[in-house]
Amino acid sequence: MDFGGRYFLRAERLAVWAALNDAAVLKAAIPGCKKIEWVAEDQLELEIAVNLGVMKPVFAGDLFLSAITPAERYTLSGKGRGGLLGLAEGSADIVLRDIAGGTELSFSATGGASGQIMKMGKALIGNSAQKVIDGFFDRFARAMGTTAQPLDEAET
Repeated sequence: MDFGGRYFLRAERLAVWAALNDAAVLKAAIPGCKKIEWVAEDQLELEIAVNLGVMKPVFAGDLFLSAITPAERYTLSGKGRGGLLGLAEGSADIVLRDIAGGTELSFSATGGASGQIMKMGKALIGNSAQKVIDGFFDRFARAMGTTAQPLDEAET
């Protein structure tokens, strides 16, 4: 599955960068996040409880940052383990740039999963993927004390 988007955050780029690297802000923004912590300069470990209706599995995972240009961009790659449900992995390129009144955050992401995760994920996320992504950025902005809104191509 491929995803992408652009968001306007009413905050300075350095503040957005700091929030993207703040485990407490990320925990508040990720639904079901039970734990997220830095274990190395470029690695986070996390646990996320996912509501799949009748099932609520907890995924453990690792996130790795690479291609880092401070306060401008990085690539975030991750692998999650869902026990009997299988494995999930993905990566996202995240880019920040100054725009009038705040910061534009753009990302392009790709992800996949094995076994039951993929079957359930497509059925549950499917057309609501954009709603899930928008919800993350709304919670992310609120956790850093500001607002976020999706940007259309015509808005920049």
